[in-house]
Amino acid sequence: MQANFHPDGPRLLADIGGTNARFALERAPGQLGAVRNLACADYPRFEDAVEAYLAGVGIQVRHAAVAIANPVDGDAIRMTNHDWAFSTALAARELGLDTLLMVNDFTALAMSLLALGADATVQVGGGAARHGCAIGLVGAGTGLGVSGLVPTADGSWTPLHSEGGHVSFSPADAREAAVLHHCWERYEHVSAERLVSGPGIALIREGLAASRHMQVAALPTAEIVTRGLAGADPLCVETLDCFAGMLGTVAANLAVTLGARGGIYIGGGVVPRLGSWFAQSPFRARFENKGRFSGFMAAIPTIVITAPCPALAGASRMLAAHLEGRGAARASAAVPRESVHVHA
Repeated sequence: MQANFHPDGPRLLADIGGTNARFALERAPGQLGAVRNLACADYPRFEDAVEAYLAGVGIQVRHAAVAIANPVDGDAIRMTNHDWAFSTALAARELGLDTLLMVNDFTALAMSLLALGADATVQVGGGAARHGCAIGLVGAGTGLGVSGLVPTADGSWTPLHSEGGHVSFSPADAREAAVLHHCWERYEHVSAERLVSGPGIALIREGLAASRHMQVAALPTAEIVTRGLAGADPLCVETLDCFAGMLGTVAANLAVTLGARGGIYIGGGVVPRLGSWFAQSPFRARFENKGRFSGFMAAIPTIVITAPCPALAGASRMLAAHLEGRGAARASAAVPRESVHVHA
């Protein structure tokens, strides 16, 4: 396939979470290469991580878009789940960039939904997307991201700039209420993100043990997942069940809030690591369990994103719109749903 290279050179794209920073170069629209994953903890500053990546690929760029797990409101960026804090304008100057577009990571991920192919998603449960209806997006990683796409009268889509992961946690049964009571001993406010996230899995296990007066040694999230999926550790199995149910509640609340008959997408790094187990987990049953609205929920599909770096594709679309002078707030519905090709 003949690529139409960007006339102003390769563009830098990044997806930065609380744990990892993923970078890529886009030499032509939809053609991502030189994908690298850097640990945020290895770099004192955001600028240091960018410089390390660019030095590694041996190239200088003029334009960059960064999807970051943080609210983006003005020049100052201070990450919620990491200690990086910087000025966008000063960072652009230090890095020699003409353009440094900072966007929320889940807003960028929402923009990528327009280009996801069937090979980049797996549906969990029933339901079918209704054309022209709102689409919801939620995902657990180091934090809990929430966004979506809302159709407009002119046939375009508006992505949501949401911090919905910080809504108050809502228990759905006595077991979850016990976990919440345990958290209240430590936190004045318990957000959904506090439990429905990678670090939250360890907190769920701790809360379950405490509610039964069990003395257990702390385990990292990765070990809890490994033991839970193996089925050999009952407490870890129950922890994963509890996590999946909690995520089902969050996804369902988003669906009824948005009227998301276009579907609910599940992003983030945690669920893909759960593999085929997630389809048999309590997630979908909890999602549909909305009392008088259970029939409404059953018709909405829940779709896991399996693409390796979808937020980069969304950041690419937002950067292109920004450079073309259309702003980053909309994506034309007339844009073909082309696949984004990624080369390591």
